[in-house]
Amino acid sequence: MKRPTIADIASRAGVSKVAVSYALNGQPGVSEATRARIVAIADEIGWRPNSAARALNGARANCVGLALCRPARILGVEPFFMELISGIEGVLADRSYALLLQVVTSHQQESEVYRHWWGESRIDGVFLVDLHYSDSRVSELERLGMPVVVIGHPSESGSLSAVWSDDGEAVRETVGYLVALGHRRIARVAGLPELVHTTVRDQAFAQACAGIGEHAVEHVIVHTDYTGEEGARATRRLLSSPDRPTAIIYDNDIMAVAGLSVAQEMRVDVPRDLSIVAWDDSPLSQVVRPPLTALTRDIPAYGAHAAQRLLALIAGESVPPFEDQAAILTPRGSTGPARLAT
Repeated sequence: MKRPTIADIASRAGVSKVAVSYALNGQPGVSEATRARIVAIADEIGWRPNSAARALNGARANCVGLALCRPARILGVEPFFMELISGIEGVLADRSYALLLQVVTSHQQESEVYRHWWGESRIDGVFLVDLHYSDSRVSELERLGMPVVVIGHPSESGSLSAVWSDDGEAVRETVGYLVALGHRRIARVAGLPELVHTTVRDQAFAQACAGIGEHAVEHVIVHTDYTGEEGARATRRLLSSPDRPTAIIYDNDIMAVAGLSVAQEMRVDVPRDLSIVAWDDSPLSQVVRPPLTALTRDIPAYGAHAAQRLLALIAGESVPPFEDQAAILTPRGSTGPARLAT
């Protein structure tokens, strides 16, 4: 079936295409009765203005974009992005806005997608996630001049508005908690090393372990791609070490659940022999046994705050950076006193 056109509406309404254009664009030149009949026919046959028409008349697209440079298979099992998108969608739906989502394979492709969307008037603004240091996407989006909200630390967001939370504070709280339980060998199974938030967490972790005072805390960081497979592989290496850690902090709950499975496979009791902490508390953290101690934050609210600020930018408002609530530690059954601490 071909896409309905203005000519189809004109034929059914018995008027000219000019009259249809006037009616659908709210311009004078047709009676209110004719306008109502034309709008009703347009709705009946499913006519919608195309992107080229929007570009010509400067109308808003009522749509915002999000391009994710992550393997598509990860999105199906990654609770963080699903919860973030649910928060974004909740705000957009209230304003009759849509979210245009596309998975890409590189930052270059991501920038091309944004240029394509913006040039065709398919979007009114975008979200930028997974911020890198000296991120080329920031300068590209600044050049395009479109409304953008960065979900990431403002230190690398340039002139773009940012929504972020203090990951360093959450790491320091977690390390202090584990040290109070007697742990002196703590590992961190981290995400991609090029991401800004990974580096923030790495630095806070190293500083917290070094700044415990009279207690010597050995620490190690292993970087992964956030997948359960990589989380499991990192856990096997750590638990096979002669100086294996007595506690591991994982950068997401997928890897933490995988790590728990590896510990059980290797007959390492959790929490008697190993304590586990997961970032981003989700139902996954609570249905496993023992339930995982987690760094909890309201991710849908995080997405909602970003969406609210993007819509404000689209409306022409000034939007300063916004610091969201930091994650807080929620102790559960996967953490306990260290047996092997020295």
